[in-house]
Amino acid sequence: MRIKRIRGATVVLSTRLLAALALALAAGAALAHDYTFGDLRIAHPYARPTPPGARTGGAYFAVRNNGTQADRLVRVASPAAQSVELHSMTMDGNLMKMRAVPALDIPAGVTVTLGSGGYHVMLVNLAHPLTVGSNVPLTLTFERGGSIDVSAPVEAPNAGADIAHRN
Repeated sequence: MRIKRIRGATVVLSTRLLAALALALAAGAALAHDYTFGDLRIAHPYARPTPPGARTGGAYFAVRNNGTQADRLVRVASPAAQSVELHSMTMDGNLMKMRAVPALDIPAGVTVTLGSGGYHVMLVNLAHPLTVGSNVPLTLTFERGGSIDVSAPVEAPNAGADIAHRN
């Protein structure tokens, strides 16, 4: 144990304390919550909070296909909602059009981002409102790769930078 005096305060540095700090820093890196699944990398899944009484919510993430063969995201499921749909959002002049899509192609060597203003996961008939600090469990099913369970923390808007830089 080392005792050090810094500006009138006594700081005790021990091996245990330093080990705990190192562990906390490593855990912080794990909070980025990316998932590697075969050739696929699921980057930063997250959801947005919903107001009380809202029946729908959104979840977002990016999928990087590091393989040499294309794959397809064919299904997303969650116990947080009665049904889950893949959606596309486009603008037609001042009119926003949202449509369910049956699957999402993930070409080899490409990152496909599901975010606001494009493809996204629509959680329909929520079991309860999505609140900041909670998590939305998602099961992503790929045509070639199979299924993976991920956790999407509910984050306030602007809680983090755009997920595109994490790819």
